[in-house]
Amino acid sequence: MGTDAAGRGTGKSQGFSEQERAAMKARAAELRKESGRGTKAAAAELDVLAKIAEMEEPDRAVAERIHAIVTANAPELAPKLWYGQPAYARKGKVVCFFRSGQADRERYSSFGFTTEANLDDPGGLWPTSYAVSGLTEKAEEAMAALVRQAVG
Repeated sequence: MGTDAAGRGTGKSQGFSEQERAAMKARAAELRKESGRGTKAAAAELDVLAKIAEMEEPDRAVAERIHAIVTANAPELAPKLWYGQPAYARKGKVVCFFRSGQADRERYSSFGFTTEANLDDPGGLWPTSYAVSGLTEKAEEAMAALVRQAVG
């Protein structure tokens, strides 16, 4: 709900932020584009690579490494755009994704997994998203192992 200058509730919702509206428009455009071309894998990967190329550093370098890690460790996942950001899907359902911190106006970027990923821990608690500000060799190895587990 919105508030007036005195901080009282106005009963009016503030609605979606500019970023949220842009993400929804991007997703709608992705769906229209997919329906018009039959979700060809090569074209979808070109869309992902174009999106990555548009990113500013350091997000571009991180997204390029993540793309290489995911495609090398889970070749069965198909790159596609999801809410305007790079994602990787199995049978059309997103398994993992990268979110640009710069695009989201956040302090850091993130790499996450959806419920389609096979990451469940018998202890009942496991992470589904990771902050990414850079990738060391150790971080790349951990990400590769998570991606392999997610599709395993």
